[in-house]
Amino acid sequence: MRTLEDIIPPSRRREQGAGESNTDSSAVRQAPRRGNRFPFITVLIALAIIGGSVVALLRFSGAKVEVIPTMASISVQRSFTAGDSASVLPYQIITSKKVATKSVATNGTKQMNTSASGPITIYNTQAKPQKLITNTQFANTAGLIFRIHSPVTIPAGTTNKPGSVVATVFADAPGPSYNIAAGAFTVPKLAGTSLESVIYARSSAPMTGGASGSVPAVDPVAEKTAVASAEGTLATELADNLQSQVPSGYTLVPGGSAVSYRELTPAPSTTTGQADIQVEGTITGVVFKTATLANAILVDAGNTDFRDSGATLGQGTTLTLSSISAMPTVDTDSFTFTLSGTAALVAVVDQGRIASAVAGKSRSEAQTALTGYPEVKRAIIVLRPFWRQTFPEDPASITVSVTP
Repeated sequence: MRTLEDIIPPSRRREQGAGESNTDSSAVRQAPRRGNRFPFITVLIALAIIGGSVVALLRFSGAKVEVIPTMASISVQRSFTAGDSASVLPYQIITSKKVATKSVATNGTKQMNTSASGPITIYNTQAKPQKLITNTQFANTAGLIFRIHSPVTIPAGTTNKPGSVVATVFADAPGPSYNIAAGAFTVPKLAGTSLESVIYARSSAPMTGGASGSVPAVDPVAEKTAVASAEGTLATELADNLQSQVPSGYTLVPGGSAVSYRELTPAPSTTTGQADIQVEGTITGVVFKTATLANAILVDAGNTDFRDSGATLGQGTTLTLSSISAMPTVDTDSFTFTLSGTAALVAVVDQGRIASAVAGKSRSEAQTALTGYPEVKRAIIVLRPFWRQTFPEDPASITVSVTP
């Protein structure tokens, strides 16, 4: 049985249902609001970029002057004198030695009984010339005796600058035991006298040619061909070896070297029926300090463009040495020669001097200062970072490079 309270009009039911739906907190829950977080990742990335930029600026910062030096091309056709005094052009002697072997067919064997021989330089440190007669003996440190076959006179000299003469000596006996290496010699007849330490000799090449007994016989035509082939091989190898011995800062002018060859006694080959033809080649060259040679050319030409800095030889130099009076030795006082061709001269730039000239100056002041240095054809100034406009006060903090 229904009461009046249970009967609700439809319109009321709709309003009540809608109200209950909007007010029921258990049916609809509002999501909690998220708080604002600090952007740590963004800040770290920004700091990394800033730090990297600072490091890059510091790494690539600096003060630099790139100098293009003054250059000149001078035609040369002139005689010069080289020697060990201050008034002439100083020089050094360099040498290279090599043996080439060519194998040829043999025609049996032959008996040989030959004595070794070779050149020696005899020195005299007394103030008067010294004459040595034919067959004067010379002994090496092992006591092997060699003799000269003609008389020689050794010029006077001093202890610091002995007089000297070159002579050929021959072994006292045949055989290969006298094929000795280069070394020192004494004069046995002078032992115990006042001249014992005054007259002495040295060899710069081994003694060769000593043979005794049976040696391979070689057809003369084949031997001659083999010798010519060996000399051709040696010519290139010796030139390359000599060039590799040129000291830093020195120049070997083309034409400033001489080659000599000597055929050694044929030796049995490791191949049956053949003999080894051996040729010894020796090359001697004269080298000049590059800057000294360049300045000698400047003085001779009367050029004053490099008077403050001096010059050196650069790329494009095509000098040739000729008309040499005689290939010098360690005992040569002086010799004359002719230089011809073109000298490409490059001013010597004192990097410390340039650094001091621009230290503490602004970019424009540095450019103006460098115009007073004739060795500087052009200067490129590099200051980093970009906002730097003045060179450091300390010249040691300034880099100077030279670009020919």
